[in-house]
Amino acid sequence: MFDLCRPQAPWVVFGPRDAAEIEQQVAAFEAAGGRSHHLHARDLADMVSTCDAFAAALGFPGYFGRDWDALVDCLDDLHAHETGGVGIVVVVHGADVLLEAKDLRVLVSVLCQAADRAGKDVDPDGCSRERPVVTEHFVFLLDEVRAEEFAERIEDPDLVVGTVDDFLTVTLNLAVWRP
Repeated sequence: MFDLCRPQAPWVVFGPRDAAEIEQQVAAFEAAGGRSHHLHARDLADMVSTCDAFAAALGFPGYFGRDWDALVDCLDDLHAHETGGVGIVVVVHGADVLLEAKDLRVLVSVLCQAADRAGKDVDPDGCSRERPVVTEHFVFLLDEVRAEEFAERIEDPDLVVGTVDDFLTVTLNLAVWRP
C-alpha cells in the first residue's frame, strides 16, 4: 500500500474521491503536523495554469519562473516553516478531466521529481542539505474514471506505475531516472 505520512514512494496516487483510506491518511498526516493543500484539476489544464495554481496554493515566491523546472525547484525548496516541519499533501479534486490533458505525463513526472528530491537529505549534486527532509505526496481524486485508466497515459521509462486495489501509484524509476 502507500503511506502519505512518510517521505517515501509512491509520490503520486490516483484514486476514487470517496476512498476512506485517502481521507484517513490525509487526516493522520495533518494530525502529525503536515499540511494539506487542495487544488481542482480544472486549474491544471496546461503548464502555465498548473504553475499558477501551485504558486497560489503554496505561496511560492514572486520570482517563481512558472515552468516545469521551476515547479520542481519550488516544491523541493519548501522549508519547515512552510510545511509544518513534516511536509505537504496536495489533493487534486475532479482529476477525471486530466485523463486527456496534453501535459499529464510531464505533470506526474515533475511531481515525482519534486517529491523525491524533497524526501532526500542530499541535493541532486550529492551535497548535504541544510534543511530537514520533508514529505510530499500528490493525490488525484477521481469522480467517475477508474484510476487504472490513467496508467497508459502516464506510462514512461522514467516512471514506475503500479496498482494497489482501486489506486494507481506512481514514482520515479530510479534505475533510469537522471536529474
